[in-house]
Amino acid sequence: MTAKKGISLALLAVGVVVLLLIPRLGVSDSLLNLLILMFIYTMLATSWNILGGYTGQINLGHAAFFGLGTLAARMLYTAGRPLPLALLVAGIVPAVFSMLIGVPAFRLRLRGDYFTIGTLALSQILYITVGNVLPKITYLPMADIQNYQILPRYYIILALTLFTIGAAYALVKSRLGLGLVAVRENEDAAESLGVNAFAHKLLALAVSAFLGGLAGGAYAYYQASYYFNYTFSPPWSLEPVNMAFIGGVGTIHGPIIGAVFFVLLKEWLVLKVGEYHLIIFGVLFILVVLFLPGGLVEAWERIRRVIVRRTRAKVTVSPACARDNGLPGN
Repeated sequence: MTAKKGISLALLAVGVVVLLLIPRLGVSDSLLNLLILMFIYTMLATSWNILGGYTGQINLGHAAFFGLGTLAARMLYTAGRPLPLALLVAGIVPAVFSMLIGVPAFRLRLRGDYFTIGTLALSQILYITVGNVLPKITYLPMADIQNYQILPRYYIILALTLFTIGAAYALVKSRLGLGLVAVRENEDAAESLGVNAFAHKLLALAVSAFLGGLAGGAYAYYQASYYFNYTFSPPWSLEPVNMAFIGGVGTIHGPIIGAVFFVLLKEWLVLKVGEYHLIIFGVLFILVVLFLPGGLVEAWERIRRVIVRRTRAKVTVSPACARDNGLPGN
């Protein structure tokens, strides 16, 4: 194990311990709610990043998977089914649904703008359909509302978030993950080397849909009430893209950083400028794509390299400089 990897694991362990202990410190429910939002957005951005970041298939319809997950989990949980079953089905339903669209789309070799427009249209169709078929507000069971507790929801959604990050890490660090990156870089070249682009893209789509649906299940368990079609609305498709690019698309920690940054900035902007925060995020997204395609991860790497170069320049004394200053030289 390299020193850098050891430090990363240590920081990860410390972060998990801190998150586990935060509720025990007597913090307010508002802080726990903010952290839960960060967890759900992290799951969304991480799940989108598998298909969009590592495989290069830009999906503007991620709300379809998120919404199907919320719908499946809500239906089962309010019907009295166990929560683990509801969450599992929340992932399976969108994963199966993704195959219904993924197989024909990838067989027809839809790429680039065609795939992007197709996913956007799909989410809009579901948004309108669910709004017409299920126009009412969905509520948790009355017993749950009367005894609503934020603490168990905090820990369950934290566990789901850690599972999502771990699953994404295991996938992208595996041989299959190398195949996904090869498809992203050059699909034709990857196939000439024996990589089955169709199978890899279909796998990425299924995993992305499953984890996105799992985020939807977490949201359905967390919210006391919401309109059925709300989770199919465009923001749930566009915000994961925004978070992934702001943090650093095609990396594991980029979507996490982007989600934390996005939630904090969004909460602050909503208080300060209201609905105009959507314009600000739109401009921010354009600026990141144009001038910092690697997001905050790339920005940090640039800063780190500058600091390292300056530090080395200060501690390095050339022989000629040493002799000029009367110091021992080589």
